[in-house]
Amino acid sequence: MTAADAVPMVFVHGTRFSAGQWSAQLAALRDEFPTTAVDLPGHGKRSAQPWSLSGATEVIASAVDSLGHGPALVVGHSLGGYASLEFARRRPERLRGLVLAGASASTRGLRTAPYRWGARLVPRIPADRLTRWNDRLLRRLYPPEVVEATIRSGYAFHTLPTAWGEVLGRFDADAMRHVSAPVLILNGEKDAFFRAQEADFARAHPQARVELIPRARHLANFDAPAAFTDAVRRFARQLSATG
Repeated sequence: MTAADAVPMVFVHGTRFSAGQWSAQLAALRDEFPTTAVDLPGHGKRSAQPWSLSGATEVIASAVDSLGHGPALVVGHSLGGYASLEFARRRPERLRGLVLAGASASTRGLRTAPYRWGARLVPRIPADRLTRWNDRLLRRLYPPEVVEATIRSGYAFHTLPTAWGEVLGRFDADAMRHVSAPVLILNGEKDAFFRAQEADFARAHPQARVELIPRARHLANFDAPAAFTDAVRRFARQLSATG
């Protein structure tokens, strides 16, 4: 595969995080593929911007265009996965492939109650306390090279209620029917909640398949960076081979 054949990649972070979530993946993939990671509205360098799914799709579209290599493989985790599904529906001509990571659960119904409760609770807790808790948790669970970029970028707690308020009630497996490109549903083996409808999501798309990261949880790209990266790399190479 030549550089001209390489599929460009855009990485889209999850709830409260930023482009820094993908530092390990960008470092491992940038020599083979044109890559970038975005800050969604209300997150990271865009923390002052109001959240909206519409705005999120525009951010992803701009990132695809910035790479200058045509339609891209979009890799979205959790909140970023649902934003990527919305991007796939609104901008199909800019999508070469889609990786849904930790985003194959319906955001409708009674199972979303904990997220609605959490979205109401977060604004009542001082942001500096939430920051300390998150910093300690990430540093306890993961090596510095995996999480320090995320920690440096800070957390978008203020955006969480609006972001999940828009996503909850909006997505289920039917969203896959609006995706025109091949899909890899990439989940942590132990991510029980977000694996809940992975089979339904896969069945709803003729070019979707499921791959699990052994022993990984919801933050699979933190739990097993090399395995996560390898899965994305193999999928991208398949897209390149099929033109």
